[in-house]
Amino acid sequence: MNRQVPLYQAKAEFFRMLGHPVRIRVLELLQSGPVSVRDLLSEIEVEPSNLSQQLAVLRRSGIVVSIREGSTVSYALAGGDVAELLRAARRILTELLAGQTELLAELRQADVGTGLPAAPHEPDLVVTRSARPSPAVRGH
Repeated sequence: MNRQVPLYQAKAEFFRMLGHPVRIRVLELLQSGPVSVRDLLSEIEVEPSNLSQQLAVLRRSGIVVSIREGSTVSYALAGGDVAELLRAARRILTELLAGQTELLAELRQADVGTGLPAAPHEPDLVVTRSARPSPAVRGH
């Protein structure tokens, strides 16, 4: 019996596959066209074996393709939809962070209006994550 995976489950697996900072950075770098493994390594300061592992995950998923020219291996996005997804994620994050900044400003204004002192050591902006990205991953 062949059971089909529900669409919501397939989407969850897709987003889990994207859920690694090195993979996201690779996809960002590939938005402008094919990039050699050597150039990826210079932009993403990780061990070659780690990059190779992350590229293999992206290749198996079908999101990227490898291109061999002589001894040089490059990677490219398999389609433009991934680049659009990354742009959408950037827009969503920008809106979320702007909303946090506006809320913080409203809270500070409310503190001023009540005459109460602001909470000590109040951070300007708090962004929480379930996992910290590697400090070696640079970029946007």
